[in-house]
Amino acid sequence: MKPTTVDDVLDLMDESFASAALGTAMELGLFWLLETKPLDAQGVAHALGIPPRRCYYWLQLLCRTGLIEEDSERYQPSSVARRAILEVYSRESWTLLAEEARERLPGLCGLPLHIRASEAASDTPERAFPTYLDKMAKEEDRARRFTRMLYEIHQPLADELTGLLDLGGVNRLMDLGGGSGVVSLALARRYPGLCVTVVDIDNVCAAGREIAIENSLDDRVIYHPADFLRDELPSGYDVVLECDVNVYSEALFHKVWHSLNPGGRFVIIDHFAPAEGAAPPSRMHWAFEKSLTDPDAVFPTAAGVRDQLTSAGFRILSESPVPSDPGPCRRFMDGLIAIEAIADRIA
Repeated sequence: MKPTTVDDVLDLMDESFASAALGTAMELGLFWLLETKPLDAQGVAHALGIPPRRCYYWLQLLCRTGLIEEDSERYQPSSVARRAILEVYSRESWTLLAEEARERLPGLCGLPLHIRASEAASDTPERAFPTYLDKMAKEEDRARRFTRMLYEIHQPLADELTGLLDLGGVNRLMDLGGGSGVVSLALARRYPGLCVTVVDIDNVCAAGREIAIENSLDDRVIYHPADFLRDELPSGYDVVLECDVNVYSEALFHKVWHSLNPGGRFVIIDHFAPAEGAAPPSRMHWAFEKSLTDPDAVFPTAAGVRDQLTSAGFRILSESPVPSDPGPCRRFMDGLIAIEAIADRIA
């Protein structure tokens, strides 16, 4: 809600308390604790090991958000929380999303001191935001949790893309930066003759293999560990897909060109900036976060990516918005654009 009065402005400045209270509820499992059995403040305090008075104030903050409601001094998830939290993602996914939000807080708390800094951030905790790739490369468990979280929340995207992409006659597909393989697994189910190679960092590939085995598709969806910006890519593919990765360069596109069979297609699906120096509306906070670590960070435009593709030896076939049906979480779908190119001349 946009503020219209001084009280609204003051309330907005206090929203950090509500955000922190909500994130804590996710990480400690409060909504799942109360899902089937409402508890009073003392019961919640005992179950979660929180000092009783502090727990009471915390619950009151959550009541103000409308996600917890009090009835006869007992607390339970509101209908909104049941519909928008408990019925959408698993506890594990919500926990990781809350954990990531908490990890951003140190940089945001020091924002008035550092927003003027013109140089790139060092590794100082008060300025730098460790990237999720750095964390996953170092921590196998973090990579597994993150990969499974994305597998869950990107199911609607995978379903949408299986209807959008025509892979009739395609035998081999490379999913560049494909993570869990959520899109690849959906495509493999739709096209029984399709074999897919998901390229991502080592720890993510390990987690993805587990998911492919659980889906009984590990014979057709395989995982190739690589840093695709530095390492060589496998070759012999009819189609290369890069979906929601947001990493583009002419050098990378040359690599992709050489990975494709003659006449092979390259499909890019992402949120592109509406203009140079701007950010996609659904990615505004991520763009700001990136700028705090790198003042020169930019979101690519579709026109810029098309130019890079042309320079790397591709011919543009089409560019179109990806339709998105209303669902439980549209922020991952709104504003996606698909660019399709063909490798049909010398790179």
